[in-house]
Amino acid sequence: MSKWLERLTHQLEQNAAQHLQRERFCTSTPQASSIVVDGERLDNFSSNDYLGFANHPEVVGAFRDAASRFGVGGGASHLVCGHSILHQQLEVALAEYTGRDRALLFGSGYMANMAVLTTLAGRGDSIFQDKLNHASLIDGGLASGAAHYRYRHKDLQHLAALLAGRRKGQPMIVTDAVFSMDGDCAPLAALAAYAAAQDAILIADDAHGFGVLGEHGAGLAEKLQLDQQALPVLIATLGKAYGVQGAFVAGSEALIETLLQTARQYIYTTAMPPASAAAVLAGLELNLREPQRRQHLQSLVQHFKRGCQSLGLPLLHNDGEDTPIQPLLVGDNVTALRIAQELRRRNILAVAIRPPTVPRGTARLRISFSAAHSIEQVDRLLDALAQGFALFAEPAA
Repeated sequence: MSKWLERLTHQLEQNAAQHLQRERFCTSTPQASSIVVDGERLDNFSSNDYLGFANHPEVVGAFRDAASRFGVGGGASHLVCGHSILHQQLEVALAEYTGRDRALLFGSGYMANMAVLTTLAGRGDSIFQDKLNHASLIDGGLASGAAHYRYRHKDLQHLAALLAGRRKGQPMIVTDAVFSMDGDCAPLAALAAYAAAQDAILIADDAHGFGVLGEHGAGLAEKLQLDQQALPVLIATLGKAYGVQGAFVAGSEALIETLLQTARQYIYTTAMPPASAAAVLAGLELNLREPQRRQHLQSLVQHFKRGCQSLGLPLLHNDGEDTPIQPLLVGDNVTALRIAQELRRRNILAVAIRPPTVPRGTARLRISFSAAHSIEQVDRLLDALAQGFALFAEPAA
């Protein structure tokens, strides 16, 4: 065997020995509150389909109708001939929805984050990121060539100390709005005030808040009433609450035109299918028309949190925000896997999250909720969790 293949094999064997090997499973139904996995019907508490739009008849119908008119592919990049009227309509709608001058579509949240950081930052600048930011933000910061620092999670004092001692060129403060593995919210209002005082650019990725937080579901920025001046660079995805695919950046005319003209991740990739844009447009209209979806989602989360407290389950943030992400901290990898397997035996899907996705020693069950769930499903989940933790872990006092 070649040396490079031996090295890969050795690394895979080490991962398996530490219970870090990841496995895929196959679904044979649409994303929903209940799905079929490898032939088994399971209540699904692992999806990011927070509003239940991934298989909503109106959203699917909009996609189907657009596909019949525009085909199934974008065909080219936006700057060649791939920018359809549906893409244009979606960008206008997203800008209006978020209260920004303009919005620009990307094929994924990963590409949007890479584009923002590699376009706005370069050698001679400095980036300060929350320690628990999504990998795409970390990768974008490293790829930019700027000096790159990570402050302790939501620790503004640590951020201030780093920035005061190491700022260089244009400083940028970068954060998730809702943290994907912890489910808590960034102190975005305080960060906005601090960024303004330091003449730093504040960049927030609201992938997990967009669609579910705020009076109209426009995300954490709307909930905290942070306008374009307070939060100049807003990023969000369209494959979570809106159940489709893609992402966008929203902000000033100058920001969006700069990304359009210079971001390699925008220029050199095929546009998302026009039908996907049509599906998101339908979801936006549906979310505005049916606020009860977001209200039901909140009631599910609150019911779950009360149940965890009553059962002594180790909810990561007992006093945290009512976001759709509610993780249960386990600690070691083996125990997390065993509890997840016990849940699956009880027809519930709640995937065990392990390093390097989360820090060592913080393996967890990342429970995520959808407006498509029922209270009865949440009760079944709570009962299964109580049994799983009783078998394999010590419940929290």
